[in-house]
Amino acid sequence: MANPLQEQLIKAGLASKQQVHNAKKDKSKRKKQQGPKKTIDETKLKAQQAAKEKAERDRELNKRKEEQSRNKAISAEINDLITKNAIKRSDECDIAYNFEHRGKVKRIYINTVMKQQLIQGDLGIARIEGGYELVPKPIAEKIQQRNEKRVVLFEPDERVEDENDPYAEFKIPDDLTW
Repeated sequence: MANPLQEQLIKAGLASKQQVHNAKKDKSKRKKQQGPKKTIDETKLKAQQAAKEKAERDRELNKRKEEQSRNKAISAEINDLITKNAIKRSDECDIAYNFEHRGKVKRIYINTVMKQQLIQGDLGIARIEGGYELVPKPIAEKIQQRNEKRVVLFEPDERVEDENDPYAEFKIPDDLTW
């Protein structure tokens, strides 16, 4: 026997060899029952955790796909608005009008009437497929509500005159081109 306590109990007459043998059997049965059960529980927990993580990833992926499809629909709607309401520019549009859009200076060719309308704020400039088109202000505002990066609106200048401005008497003409 490998257990000195069991040997001492047998020598003292407090336990028989049969009782020691039965105790060993019971102990090994309990170990066999508990061992695989723990592994099954751990496996089940890992499987449940993996299923939860997969469901979360799927929800996130679906959310991204829905957002992409929504953005695509909005972009198609904006393109439709621009193409239907764009003000036609002909060969007579020979004035290069420079404007700033998203930190870069862009150019569009217009005529004098269109330039005056842009300065007054009656027209807006909308971006479509890498180019720019002129659209009426109400359409430009609709586009701006959907995606502000696709439109340039000019508000009429309401300049506040400074009393101490030494150049107040020298007005800059509106038709000045550089």
